[in-house]
Amino acid sequence: MWRKDEMNKVLIVIPAYNEEANIENVVRELEDKYPQFDYIVVNDGSRDRTAVICREQGFNLLDLPVNLGLAGCFQAGMKYAYHKGYEYAIQFDGDGQHRPEFIEPMMKKMEEGYEIVIGSRFVNAKKDWSMRMVGSRFIEMAIRLTTGVTVNDPTSGMRMFNREMIKEFALNLNYGPEPDTVSYLLKQGAKIAEVPVHIAERAGGESYLKPMVAARYMARMLLSILLIQNFRNSSAMRRDRQKKAM
Repeated sequence: MWRKDEMNKVLIVIPAYNEEANIENVVRELEDKYPQFDYIVVNDGSRDRTAVICREQGFNLLDLPVNLGLAGCFQAGMKYAYHKGYEYAIQFDGDGQHRPEFIEPMMKKMEEGYEIVIGSRFVNAKKDWSMRMVGSRFIEMAIRLTTGVTVNDPTSGMRMFNREMIKEFALNLNYGPEPDTVSYLLKQGAKIAEVPVHIAERAGGESYLKPMVAARYMARMLLSILLIQNFRNSSAMRRDRQKKAM
């Protein structure tokens, strides 16, 4: 069992956009059952009562005045984690799908020297042949083709980052926490591992990933991984590593 002073090295970053149906239950579970973890809800300019609920309940809240999208919202959370000095930060959805009982196993994996740990549904299970999983298979193959690394669950949104990755997102990268960014970071030399997790069904509300939106998302990820990333400059992270190796 981890001591409290070891646990509070991690910040749970909860990007939230129009999650009034879920956010109270998500945060209450963290506060009641996992008080050893710190968290921050990043309200991404929600048009519903997400921010109101957080303020009424006294939740830890970073309230963005406009909608920045997942990339900007997550980066705001990582800036907070960086400036507050957290060693680890975990992306944790506000819709109730990510389960907090898997945070500790992910931390233990990080302690083995990894820089990114992905909560994976498919370490010990096979993907079905739904349209979404077919897209996931293509993204998995694209990442393996361009990096030589197999990521079984590249579309998982439950990802933990170490201090160096927090700094990268906070100060250097202007990209969302998406599969193409995972592929990009692999190319920069990041060490990535996966830990088996269970993802729950969305507790309430509706996912923005409707079939056509999901199809466009998969196509965009594939284009980015296979083509666009070839034109990205090396990150400060890679340059720093090259200097250390000299």
